[in-house]
Amino acid sequence: MKILTVTGYKPMELSIFKQDDKRIHFIKAAIQKRLIPFIEEGLDWVILSGQMGVELWTADIILELQETYDIKFAIIPPFENQESRWPEPMQHHYQELIAIADFYKPLYQGDYKGPYQFQAKNKWLIDKSDGCLILLDEEFPGSNRYFYNEAKQQVDYPIYLITPADLEDIVEEIRMADPNYWD
Repeated sequence: MKILTVTGYKPMELSIFKQDDKRIHFIKAAIQKRLIPFIEEGLDWVILSGQMGVELWTADIILELQETYDIKFAIIPPFENQESRWPEPMQHHYQELIAIADFYKPLYQGDYKGPYQFQAKNKWLIDKSDGCLILLDEEFPGSNRYFYNEAKQQVDYPIYLITPADLEDIVEEIRMADPNYWD
């Protein structure tokens, strides 16, 4: 696999409303744990639509991994100015990420015009990647369901999930790595 799409929940779908929420650390750790084997097996690119939450956290992880690995990331939003209605700190973070992304180009010029842009984004990301990694609870898919359903319709398109059980495992691994855990 050379190109992987990563997506998942937006922060509010996870009841995360602050950028310093402790749960983000665990989510990032789970994403990193899944990405490293792909990178070590030859993954070259991670492509994202740049939505807040899992996708921006993934971009943060890629920046860290670039210190050790030869991995690139692209941000391909469905339209220009997708961040215009986001909270200001997230807007700034998004602007920083698109400035340092290895590739950035909106699918549609101009601002939001309609839901067809999101549908086209999902199809494009799937068409341009060799598989996807999604943070998803199948019982509560949230906005992920649109991408997930589109991906499931594809033939020979691998879908890798990070589930709530995977997150619980990461939390436990991190807790157990703390020397004070065993006291």
